[in-house]
Amino acid sequence: MPEQPRSAPQRAPRNQPLTAVKGMNDILPGASARWEAFEARVRALMDRYGYQNIRTPIVEPTALFVRGLGEVTDIVEKEMYSFEDAMNGDKLTLRPEATAGIVRATIEHNLLYNGPLRVWSHVTVFRHERPQKGRYRQFHQIDVEALGHAGPDVDAEQILMCRALLRDLGLVEGRDVRLEINSLGQADERLAHRAALIAYFEAHADALDEDARRRLHSNPLRILDTKNPALQPLVEAAPRLLDFLGAASLAHLDAVRAVLDAVGLPYRVNPRLVRGMDYYNLTVFEWITDQLGAQGTVCGGGRYDGLIEQLGGKPAPAVGWGMGIERMLLLLEALALEPPAPAPDVYAVVPTADALATALKVCEALRATGLKVLMHGASREGLGSYKSQFKRADASGARVALVFGADELARGEVAIKPLRDASASQICRPLADPAAWAHELLHA
Repeated sequence: MPEQPRSAPQRAPRNQPLTAVKGMNDILPGASARWEAFEARVRALMDRYGYQNIRTPIVEPTALFVRGLGEVTDIVEKEMYSFEDAMNGDKLTLRPEATAGIVRATIEHNLLYNGPLRVWSHVTVFRHERPQKGRYRQFHQIDVEALGHAGPDVDAEQILMCRALLRDLGLVEGRDVRLEINSLGQADERLAHRAALIAYFEAHADALDEDARRRLHSNPLRILDTKNPALQPLVEAAPRLLDFLGAASLAHLDAVRAVLDAVGLPYRVNPRLVRGMDYYNLTVFEWITDQLGAQGTVCGGGRYDGLIEQLGGKPAPAVGWGMGIERMLLLLEALALEPPAPAPDVYAVVPTADALATALKVCEALRATGLKVLMHGASREGLGSYKSQFKRADASGARVALVFGADELARGEVAIKPLRDASASQICRPLADPAAWAHELLHA
């Protein structure tokens, strides 16, 4: 059969505005200040704990996620944005999660050659889900990984890292968020539990919904994580993985709990807290809130000692966690814990075009000292009146206005007008050496 000609892509009319892809949102200047404040706290936290930043590509080979997450997971079956490279036919995927890419980079660059490694990343991820509040098709995560560490002390350290970040954000554990932990044991223990689960659910097959029946033999652990209220009594009575754990696995869990108890961190052992991927083992944990409805998990993590070998590397232990930024910002908004919007220190009022060059020179000198300076800019209609410029100066949040009026410039000066202290008086300072009086603006 002769090759059919490709249809030309449909194009929007030239003058019709284009909009963002559904579920992929713009972060506008007013909102981005909240993101920057959150990111600054994350960077400070990682410095305190000795975690180094790592950055991996947004696009990875599709096989990375198929091998890493499993073919029968919802992410691989339903949610990945995958495509074929038109140049060479490679099967590629927009990153749906961060861990697999970091492990791939660890193997490819032999990052564990000199010993264990602690890394973190701020990633953009993509999943083709039904968009709803707190869940989008393009979203952002903080991802933290400790590679090459086998002990329960690092599991506990990562849980305490999460607590430290939550506290930095103003959240209170036990009130705003709560911690749940569990152990997934080791592969042989999970196999025994898996067989018991399948037998149990087969005996109650008539009560299973379509999703549970589909997962019964491929991934029965995910049935325990069902959101179907009708299945909850059945799930609660199912065999518990904790009852299948051996002495070593229980000792690992007890060691993590001992640290949490020692530091006074409240938690609940939730035997239904699971992960759907086989490479997970031993400790799993989640930080949960009741403030966001069904989207209650704001941070989750666990140990995945099998993934590095599964992706082709030498066997090595690892543990990590991820936090959804959009969901965390929604929680802070719900609890009125949003950081204040950043404001300039100084707003430059420029009455006439003749003053622009002088104003720009002074503003640059002040910025060089570390001050945040916003200068009024001209529109098509001009610079605007004194009144309109002072209105913008006040709205900016700046502490003072620098006024480059004609009288001041004639004297070789600039006026400094306080905007937040009604009792303070306007003063003048020389234009010749702004650095000499810049420090005054920090305390005006």
